[in-house]
Amino acid sequence: MKMTQISTLSGGIDTSKEKLDVAVHGRADVVTVTNDAGGWKKLTAHLVEAGVGRVGIEATGGYERGVVRHLLAAGLTVIVLQPLQVKAFAKLHLRRAKNDRLDAALNAACTSMIGDRGKAPDPRLDALTDQLTFIEQQEEDAARLKTRLEHVEDARLARLIKTDIGRIERRRAAELRRLLAAVRVQPDLARRLELVVSIPGIGERTALALILRMPELGKISREEAASLAGLAPFVHQSGKRKGETHIGGGRSRLRRSLFAAALPASFRWNPALVALYARLTRRGKPPKSALIACARKLLIFANTVLARGANNRLRHENRPVPWFDQHCSFVPTACCTRCRAQGWSRMAAGHRAAARSVLDQPEHGGKLVTADVYTSYQT
Repeated sequence: MKMTQISTLSGGIDTSKEKLDVAVHGRADVVTVTNDAGGWKKLTAHLVEAGVGRVGIEATGGYERGVVRHLLAAGLTVIVLQPLQVKAFAKLHLRRAKNDRLDAALNAACTSMIGDRGKAPDPRLDALTDQLTFIEQQEEDAARLKTRLEHVEDARLARLIKTDIGRIERRRAAELRRLLAAVRVQPDLARRLELVVSIPGIGERTALALILRMPELGKISREEAASLAGLAPFVHQSGKRKGETHIGGGRSRLRRSLFAAALPASFRWNPALVALYARLTRRGKPPKSALIACARKLLIFANTVLARGANNRLRHENRPVPWFDQHCSFVPTACCTRCRAQGWSRMAAGHRAAARSVLDQPEHGGKLVTADVYTSYQT
């Protein structure tokens, strides 16, 4: 019996601010249209006429988002390619020449080699993620002004900077409330937010970053989640050389949010992370490496809770909390003199001060979990 092989024709788009160059895999001609609503209609008609079913477009700082939404609405399968993928594909085929038309053909060839990426992205998340990015930019602006304020001696200039800082922080708080309200209007997103916030050490601000910047969470493995967030340790080994493992790549804004939440969580708010941080540092791990491991564990907690669709806080009966952990690690006060004299304090002075900073606010996950509700997340 002879089998019929059906292949889907692929197209590729090179994106710029003003125009789009589109090529069909296996064909020499390249069509150029404007990057606006009128150009998107011409582009869609050209692809449908050519029999293209899958289109690859390289991520280009957001300039590709409009045409991606238009093509998805037209029923085409769209694959947003990472620049690293396209660059590696060009190296594989020893291609050095580069211009817009060649890049469109390269994207088409790369798309033809990539398998189906599954479900299309949720169109609701674009606007919500833009709001979250604006909030993060406000936080970055406030941090820059606070750094600048440390070096200003003129009283008038200091007052101006403080006024700007207050204005930015008020705007940031208002935008955060507005974003939370927009998320809670959607029942499915509201449920995901509720589940993630239930994890000790994760507040509303971090939970928003998780559900908006990683919509795959709860449907992927823990290893895939860590890799997408850029928190997976990658091995560097060749022959007799064994290099250090390092994290790399991933979604940088999500990684920063997780790291910011892991800092206070691993010292106060989450008993499981307190124990993990202490165990790793006792083994000689650098504090920053231990914090990265705690950030990765927070992400795994969120992935597990969303996969189950319920907040599964299981009491850990077989591993009781040591007395000095109950006395020092889980209370929002400095360790007592007797514990410090016996070397039982888990927190260095600098880290304790950092853990009690603004990151301890409720929106960042600042909620105390006492030793009598010590929990473990079965992952």
